[in-house]
Amino acid sequence: MFRAGVRAELGTDVDVVAEAEDVDTAIAAISAHRPEVVLLDVHLPGGGGVEVMRRLGPTDTKFLALSVSDAAEDVIGTIRGGARGYVTKTITGPELVDAIRRVADGDAVFSPRLAGFVLDAFAGSIEVAAVDEDLDRLTEREREVMRLIARGYAYKEVAKELFISIKTVETHMSSVLRKLQLSSRHELTRWASDRRLL
Repeated sequence: MFRAGVRAELGTDVDVVAEAEDVDTAIAAISAHRPEVVLLDVHLPGGGGVEVMRRLGPTDTKFLALSVSDAAEDVIGTIRGGARGYVTKTITGPELVDAIRRVADGDAVFSPRLAGFVLDAFAGSIEVAAVDEDLDRLTEREREVMRLIARGYAYKEVAKELFISIKTVETHMSSVLRKLQLSSRHELTRWASDRRLL
């Protein structure tokens, strides 16, 4: 459904040669079609966007990450993996077309907030290894729930945003607090803020 929406937003401005629903089909499609630019989901099933770039190895294809996540560790990890840009799914159709064109032309494209993360990482003011270690304990879905709750979303809003039930949100939340050894959403917000995950 999301891919169909992106395709509709791109319209006739971009020639879409293939789509993929997971890492394996993405690698097969890229190998077969050799596109100029791949719009890559950071949390693509089967290992994520970084796994696609790692398994493909050196290639003339350029990668632009598109994700719901605007967390520092996702942005930095994806850029380290080889992406030329990173935009979030709040981007408009015309902005996305522009970002794809710019990446095709060799530019690096980031929304301003995300560019700040990359600069901070290179300046050494974000301790990426420590952030990764904590987050590795959480599943992908737990990370999504954690970020939204830490930003002040109510359980009902999180459920709506992620298309899951409130009960499932509660289950993920209790698992997040247990794994991170925190006792409340207030502590979680402070924990996430300290690590620049909000």
